[in-house]
Amino acid sequence: MSWLSKTILKIRRGEGPVYAYLKNTFFKLMSANLPQPALLKTFYRGLYGLHRTLEWFLRWLMSVLYCEPALRARCIRAGRHWHVWMTPFIIGHPEIYIGDRLRIFGKVDIASGRLFDHPKLIIGNDVVIGHLVQIIVNKEIIIEDQVNIASRVYICDNDGHPRDPELRAKGLPPLPEEVKPVRICRGAWLGQNCFVMKGVTIGEGAIIGANSVVTHDVPPYAVAAGCPARIVVKDTRTRNPIEANTPAGRT
Repeated sequence: MSWLSKTILKIRRGEGPVYAYLKNTFFKLMSANLPQPALLKTFYRGLYGLHRTLEWFLRWLMSVLYCEPALRARCIRAGRHWHVWMTPFIIGHPEIYIGDRLRIFGKVDIASGRLFDHPKLIIGNDVVIGHLVQIIVNKEIIIEDQVNIASRVYICDNDGHPRDPELRAKGLPPLPEEVKPVRICRGAWLGQNCFVMKGVTIGEGAIIGANSVVTHDVPPYAVAAGCPARIVVKDTRTRNPIEANTPAGRT
């Protein structure tokens, strides 16, 4: 260890009064603040507003000139009046169909494997997709109109690997019968950090709670939450809660 590295380590540890003083001085400098009289506060408030406005304008310009046209060109069918803050990161050969008034508010990953020739991702009208959403489609995923997908949601129609350990060791993809389509019906709402697994149908107007793992069908207008997700409200239109002890889709 060099002399400089030893000295820095002693400062970080605060060994003795001298190194402790240097450590405290360093932290004070790191948290130093300028005085803010009224005039200076007004100046920085305007500067902050200008910064945010410029940032928004550049992001909007990037969306109009590149992000939205690039995604539209990648789709088989593309609607109109999109609002795409970032171009999705697309891996593989998914066939993508998107309706009107799509809203993407962050980074979205879309991936497909090598199992089927024509994996399809179908997104309807007025769909809202948050930040860090992942969609893994090997066969078919359908997201109907007016679905709201919060940030960090994971949707997949396959497990990514075969169940048989010998097949996994050989690096083979899942068996065709292990890939099952996913459908998220009209008006459903997927909460933050939830997982929607293969073969699941989420009914019209249903709500999936944050951090939930959905492994079974969810009835229309139900609320499902937990890991695995269980029905906690049968029908949001009647506000008739039930005990959360029934697996989602097995009411």
